[in-house]
This record gives sequence, structure tokens and C-alpha cells, in this order.
Amino acid sequence: MSIITKILSTMVALEFFYILYLETFATASDTTSRVFGMSKEELKRPSVNVLFKNQGVYNGLITVLILAAVFIHNSKIAVIYLMGYIILVAAYGSLTSNPKIILKQGGLAIITLISCLVL
Repeated sequence: MSIITKILSTMVALEFFYILYLETFATASDTTSRVFGMSKEELKRPSVNVLFKNQGVYNGLITVLILAAVFIHNSKIAVIYLMGYIILVAAYGSLTSNPKIILKQGGLAIITLISCLVL
């Protein structure tokens, strides 16, 4: 796996770690409100708060899987599958929620996938 792919993969992992932080620890913050386009009052609702925290754990596990694929297993194929998964989830989100999600959540994963396939 090339150093560029490792750097890009790590950046994707950091992006998902940041999402974990927003959803799990800063659930009702101004930043979370802005990033997800939801009011702080909505984010403070118990049902929404619990859903965000659960989603944050999911994003944290994606972070762990990416870092394990890159630094423990040095597996290009695992990185390809993970980036493909992230891109598919982002595409679904862009179809069902907000078209910008494909670039916001999937943009770096797309670049990383290209680097895996080319380098």
C-alpha cells in the first residue's frame, strides 16, 4: 500500500473520528447543530440524542476498522472495501437526505479509493 493511500486512509479515519465526537460527545453543541443542519433543541430531544450517540459509535468503529486495515494488517483490499462501503452509505445519504453528503462524507473516501486502485 502506498504512503499516499495510507495518509488518505488515515484522513478518512480522522474524519469519522470527528463525526464520532460530534455525535457521541458534543451531541447538542453549536457545531453539531451546524454540521447536521438541526436545531440544538432537536438535538437535545432524548430520542434524537440516543440515536446520535448510537450512530457515533458506528462511526467510531469505522475509524477503528480503517486504522486496523492500514496499520495492523496493511491490507489494501480491506481499505478498498471500507472506502466502497463509505461511498455507498454517502450515496444513499445524498439520495435520501442531502445531495451534498456524497461529497461531505464520501469525497475523501472517493479520493482514497482512487489512490488504492491507481497506486
